[in-house]
Amino acid sequence: MNDDKPFWEKPLSSLDRGQWEALCDGCGRCCLHKLEDEDSGLLYPTNVACRLLDRRTGLCRDYKHRKKIVDDCVKLGPDNLDALEWLPDTCAYRLRADDRPLPRWHYLVSGSRETVHDAGQSTRGWTVSEDDAGDLEFHIVERPL
Repeated sequence: MNDDKPFWEKPLSSLDRGQWEALCDGCGRCCLHKLEDEDSGLLYPTNVACRLLDRRTGLCRDYKHRKKIVDDCVKLGPDNLDALEWLPDTCAYRLRADDRPLPRWHYLVSGSRETVHDAGQSTRGWTVSEDDAGDLEFHIVERPL
């Protein structure tokens, strides 16, 4: 029976707002700037984080007001997941939209917010704030989106 499953194993459409928000693993990778090649449309990841990203925890420092502070901050929702090709392949929203399980390092599975960092899936330790970065072209990295 579907009701016996933990909420993170249920269809996204059945989640309430709190459950939806809890799916975020805190990797912070969606908060990294990407560059788009105007000719090919290819996206290139950088190591430059949004100024609101707490690069230690992987969480937004002003989540409630982020859209007022950062113009191009996108509100994730079940209706726009397909359009957000820059979401990491490991993103819980993407995984659950495709009816795939969360990885073992996801805090809802592991019980610890540190496992995303321990598994090397977060922005901790290799990113710089956009306030300090300068030109994004000098910050392209060889990492998956």
